[in-house]
Amino acid sequence: MQVIAGTTDTSSRPQPSPSGRAGSLQMAAMEKGEAGAAAEYTQDGSVDLRGNPVLRSKRGGWKACSFIVVYELFERMAYYGIASNLVIYMTDKLHQGTVEASNNVTNWSGVVFLTPLLGAYVADAYLGRYWTFVVGSAIYLMGMLLLTLAVTVPALKPPPCDGSVCPPASTLQLGVYFAGLYIVALGNGGTKPNISTIGADQFDEFDPREKMHKLSFFNWWIFTIFVGILFSSTVLVYLQDNISWSVGYGIPTLGLLISIAIFLAGTKLYRHKVPQGSPLTRMGKVIAAAICKWRLPVPVDAKELHELDPEVYTKKRKFRMDSTNSMRFLNKAAVKDDDGGNGSLPKWTLCTVTQVEETKQVMKLVPIFVTMFVPCTFIAQTNTLFVKQGTTMNRHLGSSFQVPPASLGAFVTLTMLVAVVIYDRIFVKAVRRYTKNPRGITILKRLGIGMLLQIVTMAAASVTENRRLDFARSLGLDKTGKPLPLTIFVLLPQFVLMGLADAFYVVGIIEFFYDQAPESVKSLGTAMSLVAYGVGNILSSVLLSTVTRITRARGNAWVTNNLNACHLDYYYAFLTVLGVINLLAFVAISCKYRYKAESTETIDIVTGEQAEKAMVPSEPVV
Repeated sequence: MQVIAGTTDTSSRPQPSPSGRAGSLQMAAMEKGEAGAAAEYTQDGSVDLRGNPVLRSKRGGWKACSFIVVYELFERMAYYGIASNLVIYMTDKLHQGTVEASNNVTNWSGVVFLTPLLGAYVADAYLGRYWTFVVGSAIYLMGMLLLTLAVTVPALKPPPCDGSVCPPASTLQLGVYFAGLYIVALGNGGTKPNISTIGADQFDEFDPREKMHKLSFFNWWIFTIFVGILFSSTVLVYLQDNISWSVGYGIPTLGLLISIAIFLAGTKLYRHKVPQGSPLTRMGKVIAAAICKWRLPVPVDAKELHELDPEVYTKKRKFRMDSTNSMRFLNKAAVKDDDGGNGSLPKWTLCTVTQVEETKQVMKLVPIFVTMFVPCTFIAQTNTLFVKQGTTMNRHLGSSFQVPPASLGAFVTLTMLVAVVIYDRIFVKAVRRYTKNPRGITILKRLGIGMLLQIVTMAAASVTENRRLDFARSLGLDKTGKPLPLTIFVLLPQFVLMGLADAFYVVGIIEFFYDQAPESVKSLGTAMSLVAYGVGNILSSVLLSTVTRITRARGNAWVTNNLNACHLDYYYAFLTVLGVINLLAFVAISCKYRYKAESTETIDIVTGEQAEKAMVPSEPVV
């Protein structure tokens, strides 16, 4: 079923300068005496760490990506080794209430996903993706070490509960633990927006074979991430609940150290992109310039607008974009006042057409970006309220083994893994014969399907919780708050459905913002997808706090410490309605969205590529 429709905007396609990047690289190769090697240089401006053009056969491709993907496997194991069971640690060890602990988890998660905006800024404006990532990794590791100390050193841990009396954690204990959490969040800001972009940079957009491989990169990237999550939500969670938190935190810390070493080991194989300045600064300059020149008319002929010579873009290995009539007011930023009226204006008010079009492209993403907040709020429930539901159920599997509540998240991962493989290997190949789209369906359709499945998930969770509460009341357990003699696997459908939704939504949101961001601000595009998660998590905290405060004031709080005596089912129903409203807004906005040309045109951009594409081997990620 097609949920979302989109149209193609071929006029906004970034154009490499006419003189061609390949020609200058060929000349450089000939000057070095490398006969015949010039044709092997990448065409997208990739360089090594010293700024030299790179040979396609020496750097990049799946070989380089293997180091990057293995890093992500271990890093996700480290992150979710903390995040998966965080709400349990806060309630059981730090002795916080359900609402307080859930909000602390989502607030931290929100910061984790907001800091990538800072990391993307630093990467694009100053250090580049590689060095920003390296610095972020060092900070990340410091945070993990501090967390491991916080759960290991006796003086940094609150004393255990004495019956029903649970002494609160001291200021020092809370300070050390939360300092570790937020140092991890800061380090994540340097690594997260850059690592996936570094991976995608290993494939040349101008080479048909590599462009085809790049289309599958995000699917396999997410697949690898969820393998790491699967280990965390099963093995690490079990160790934390049944062995010790020290071991449960120590293993992911060691894993992070190993992953950083693996990434650094592949340095000589990586392709890099030269930092092209802060995109936020450029966009702010364009908007301010257009406002300053609001009285100047926009010429009918776009050639009269200010633009640099093609050779300038060739030399700097940048993309040049043609002027479009969308958001026409911003074109004023590129207007030249030949009558002298511009003499009273600062020089910075004259922007190039390419800068204007980059700004337009990012601004076009904002409405879609806003509709991503609510779906990300749904995802936040998986590691908070879904987990707390599990603590109220019978967790025994056999006579002695107890299922850790957070381990049900493994079913999200397993469903996701299976669905991504089926989607990439079967669904896409079958559908693209009819749609003529190399992705099978457009990215917005994929996002829309994921959002619809999320709504179904929350509706199913509401129904399940309503039946659980009825069962608890029938046994009088709403008074005592003790676990129900009802298997925890009753909650399984909502975890499986969320995993199915993730196969569409999680992959789609990363791919959409990377693909649709202008070429020179890809890190910002990746950061936008992560910021959506950040805002979604903070929105989750705001909604939970607001709903709890309002319903408590009315004498019947929907969420309390005793989940058997509240109305969590009402809260899930509220989220379901919110999701429906958001999906309708997303459909309306998506129908008017116009894609960049590259995202919808087929891979066969050169005559005769069909035969070449048939010869492309199916290469694994690792």
